[in-house]
Amino acid sequence: MKKLYILIITLTLGMSTTFAQSALEKKADKYYNRLEYVKAAKTYEKIVANGDANQHVYENLANAYYNMFNAKEAVKYYEKAVDKTDNSEIYYRYAQMLKAVGKYDESIPWMEKFTKMNPADHRAIKFRENPNYLPKILDRGKDKFVVNEMQNVNTEYIDYGARVINDKLYFVSARNTSSKDYGWDDQPFLDIYQADYIDGIVSNIEKLPGKVNTKYHDGSFAFTPDGKTMYFTRDNYYDKNYKTDTTGISRLKLFSAQLKNNKWVNIKELPFNNNNYSVGHPAVSPDGKKLYFASDMPGTLGQSDIWVVDIKKNNKFGKPTNLGPNINTEGRENFPYISSKGDLYFSSDGHLGLGGLDVFACKNVDGKFSRPRNLGVPLNSGKDDFGFSIDDDTKNGFTSSNRNSTRIGDDNIFTVQNIKPICDVLISTQVIDAKTNKPIEGASVTLTDKEGNPIKTKLTDNEGNADFLIECGKDVIAEGRMDEYENNKVNVAGTTDEEVKVAIKLNPIEKIITPRELVLNPIYFDFDKWNIRSDAAFELDKVVEAMKKYEDLKINIVSHTDRRGSDKYNMSLSEKRAKSTLEYIVSKGIDASRLSSEGKGETEPAVKCTRCSKEQHQLNRRSEFLIIQEEKAVESAE
Repeated sequence: MKKLYILIITLTLGMSTTFAQSALEKKADKYYNRLEYVKAAKTYEKIVANGDANQHVYENLANAYYNMFNAKEAVKYYEKAVDKTDNSEIYYRYAQMLKAVGKYDESIPWMEKFTKMNPADHRAIKFRENPNYLPKILDRGKDKFVVNEMQNVNTEYIDYGARVINDKLYFVSARNTSSKDYGWDDQPFLDIYQADYIDGIVSNIEKLPGKVNTKYHDGSFAFTPDGKTMYFTRDNYYDKNYKTDTTGISRLKLFSAQLKNNKWVNIKELPFNNNNYSVGHPAVSPDGKKLYFASDMPGTLGQSDIWVVDIKKNNKFGKPTNLGPNINTEGRENFPYISSKGDLYFSSDGHLGLGGLDVFACKNVDGKFSRPRNLGVPLNSGKDDFGFSIDDDTKNGFTSSNRNSTRIGDDNIFTVQNIKPICDVLISTQVIDAKTNKPIEGASVTLTDKEGNPIKTKLTDNEGNADFLIECGKDVIAEGRMDEYENNKVNVAGTTDEEVKVAIKLNPIEKIITPRELVLNPIYFDFDKWNIRSDAAFELDKVVEAMKKYEDLKINIVSHTDRRGSDKYNMSLSEKRAKSTLEYIVSKGIDASRLSSEGKGETEPAVKCTRCSKEQHQLNRRSEFLIIQEEKAVESAE
């Protein structure tokens, strides 16, 4: 049922139903299209048992279990569906469910297939930038959070979305068994509850007094800072009228309520609601001036996005604004929460995660949200994790998850203790001319990790600046590049400071050219290898820039080995190294006719030694770049 509160998305996934259907299949499709997934799954299962299942049945059955978050059964039927479909969203969902059951390695090929089919999709871009992200997420939060189930609050039904204000615990629950069951998952409709909450002890649980709860779904709420106004999510039910969209689905809407004499009354519908799209999951900024929410309204980038709107007086609001592609993806972004520091937390299955919804954090730096960061295990799991909140002062909060549910898809409330800070660092780089100390506009700055893997690339503005937000304590390298300049990079040590300023000085390209050769940092190779390493590529790009600037320049590449191995083998190895170096430069757009290469084996060591050390061997494995003496090229360099 909480799946309803991940916003009702009528996603067809491009399925075709032009084939002849049995009466049983039509019945199953009717349940499916009405979002009655429990009944739909049972009916599709009968078709499978009868041996009459087709591609349409397998896809709908898998999707039904996906929407109920029965990952085990979803995997079972996606496995039958993926080989005969060209629908990339099926591949994505299959990968998500494989991760949800812990089959991380098996999920990778399906993410790769999804990425190949949708190269411009934000989910694909994020995966392509960081395909080996899973170990980092699994390790990231281990020493930052303590997560415990609230067994004195949770029931056998759905419970989620806890918040504390003025010694009162508020949460959403389906525990009212006298309520009608909802077809999505055959559980009672949701209501908002409250309880006394003093020193972590819960007592006197009761339905929220007043007029907020109805016979339909009510839940996902937020309070203004003074605690006197509540914004909450409800089915499209107001003044005893239950409304649906053109497909017969009741969309979610946001309402407000006022606290009067300890009761929540004066229910009002917010003006940007609409019968044809959903609006829900409210969160209020610390100053009470902005309302964040999730919606699939026009302008949404994916299945549901995080939006923000200005709160004005007398139940008036500004125009909703999408938080943009830094936050939102083609997937589902929901359950925003704004901390007292203005940091944004939300749940998503579109950013890189562990399978279901994961909780992400974006630090507020000067009014801008940093890049979303998965908060890792144990806060997140392979299941759905959502409804996160945290008190910035006490470091205590709540989250919700179906990780330990007694029934498939059920959600429970967990307490959260943040024992180590979560933060980002603003890396402020400036690229300047080393000769004139003037800023360089349009230079490319790439931030990489210690292994040389790119994190993000930006172009400098007219002041030579490019800013990056990264995780605290992370060692990075800032690389600067510009046409007609020598590349340069600066190591930036990990820190918890809010901002680090980094100057990247670039020398004009003439400085590396002498009448005899191009003077570079050594181009090294690994033992018995001839592939171009990332540190070597950085230096070789300087050769490329020099040859682009001086079109008459011709270079002879000479490669050397250490003395290990036979003379014949080392000569062959050095020739391979020289050739691979030449091929790299050609791949960057330099005509091959301007390059030549030769191997010297071990005949001309940089360091003469009999019992060479590891470092001496490394110095001997190198390449040199000799200028072929053509008068015009040398004069240009001089």
